[in-house]
Amino acid sequence: MGARGNLTDVKIDARLRDSLETIGSDVRSCEEIGYDGGWNAENVADPFPALALAAEGSQRLEIGPSVAIAFARTPMTVAYPAWDLQRFSGGRLVLGLGSQIRPHIQRRFSMPWSKPAARMHEFVTALRAIWHTWETGEPLAHRGEFYDHSLMTPNFTPPPNPHGPPKVFLAAVGPHMLRTAAQVADGLFAHPFLTERYLREVIVPEITAHRPDGAGDFELALSPFVALDERDVEAVRRQISFYGSTPAYRPVLELHGWGELQDELNRLSKQGRWDDMVPLVTDDILHEMCAVGSESEVAATLRGRFGDVAHRLRFNRPGDAPAPTRFAGLVEAMR
Repeated sequence: MGARGNLTDVKIDARLRDSLETIGSDVRSCEEIGYDGGWNAENVADPFPALALAAEGSQRLEIGPSVAIAFARTPMTVAYPAWDLQRFSGGRLVLGLGSQIRPHIQRRFSMPWSKPAARMHEFVTALRAIWHTWETGEPLAHRGEFYDHSLMTPNFTPPPNPHGPPKVFLAAVGPHMLRTAAQVADGLFAHPFLTERYLREVIVPEITAHRPDGAGDFELALSPFVALDERDVEAVRRQISFYGSTPAYRPVLELHGWGELQDELNRLSKQGRWDDMVPLVTDDILHEMCAVGSESEVAATLRGRFGDVAHRLRFNRPGDAPAPTRFAGLVEAMR
């Protein structure tokens, strides 16, 4: 994972809105403003249909989901749309995958959950085995603990893809999934519930220690919270309180001695007291997790925190995602 010189070298990405009606205008704006990439996410919609429109409506923008929920699917049901989007976009797809958490996988998607880090490791391995078969014509022969992909006939093999398989990024927070990302992925979508200290003391050492020799470059994609006005500040504070209630994100708080806050946020969330959670996010916590100020001040904060480690960076304003034009001035300030 190569060191970065400064943020002028980092690719600046946009958050694409979920609506199919807005995706075309969003990617056109991204290219006009000078973004390098545009990402949607699997929150209220399947990300793949919108990415087809994004590929059609743009010429140079890298696109992808950050992230699609892997365990809501199988490797085969991800392999097909990713292969098509990589071919259709001219090689501009970056496939972001995430595990989600047990309640959503079992109770929202009605899919199996077990050993998430091991399952994700095998998911990516199986995905690459499928693509290898499509590239080479060799028999499909992935048999593992969680997935069995051993049948592929010419009738079900997609058209050739001259651009090769897309890069695969994984979302990860805890050490087990970070190690999985280092071992099998091309990059990491770091969760926005993040501090510079957690990045430098936990994420970067885990990736460095577990990246296999000869595995190739590994890209670190960050999505830090930014706030340019008071409405942004309140939106970020609310989002931090929501994320902080989830036990999976507790290690970030514990590193700073805020572990008891996670207990309280989790208790209130189970009671549905979402508004009561927001004031518990103090200004100290807010400023550790969010760059706040004018466009030039936010740009300076981001440079200072991440300029030597980030490969990609996307501005994160929680709530209703703004159009990419919202951060046009910040893109300019970052350049």
